Formats: sequence, C-alpha cells, structure tokens
Amino acid sequence: MKPWTFAVSATGIVALALAGCTPAARPADQVTITIHYSHFAPEAVLVPARTPVTFTLRNDDPIDHEWIVGSAEVHAAHRVGTEPVHETRPTEVTVPAFSTRVTTITFAQPGDLAYICHLPGHEAYGMRGLVRVLPA
Repeated sequence: MKPWTFAVSATGIVALALAGCTPAARPADQVTITIHYSHFAPEAVLVPARTPVTFTLRNDDPIDHEWIVGSAEVHAAHRVGTEPVHETRPTEVTVPAFSTRVTTITFAQPGDLAYICHLPGHEAYGMRGLVRVLPA
C-alpha cells in the first residue's frame, strides 16, 4: 500500500488521500511508528505545525534501521551520504534492531515531508512514509 494516492476528477481537480487517515482525522502530538519486515506502520501521519510532536520509533526487526524525516533536499543528501549513525538531530534517528527510540520535533510550517530509511536497499524495498503537517 502506498502512503498516498491520487485521483483526478472530470474537472481536473487532484485529490490526495493519506492511507489510514480520514478527512475527520485530527493531527496528533504523539505518534508511534513501528518498523516490521522493513516497512513503517503507519505509512502516513497527520501532525500539527508549531507544536512539539513526540515520535516513538519501535524497531521489531532483527536488523538496524533509520528514520529520517525531511524535504526532498534532505533525502537527496542522505541517499549519497556516509553517516553511519544518527544521534544529534531529532529528525534523523538510528533505530537499532529490537529497540525503541523517542524523538520530539516541532514542525515550523504546514506541508508534506517524507520519512525514509536510507540504509542500503531499504528505501527501494519500501521503507518510506509521509508526515502531513497541518496548520495549528
């Protein structure tokens, strides 16, 4: 399942739907993301802008992963980067096998940001998701 789907109406209007998020869904200030079989669940989350959001990242796999959330430019840099471990930025978290990490992020502006594991082959396998930041 993709984290977002597109539908084009007869009028040419494009609708974007987040998997697992209904139009009435409210943004959350606490989110748990589980990693299992090298996939993130949920694949899409709604969070408020300008509010601290605590992410609990639980890795149920026997291998390490990382959770990096950011813009297309952030992900482009990580696809060619060489940082083996992420410990100093709240938007870049290393999640060792069978462990849980917690990070808190305040998103300044509304918009869509991807979260991806950039370890070799993981993104291609499907380790990606979407954070939709809504106006506070």
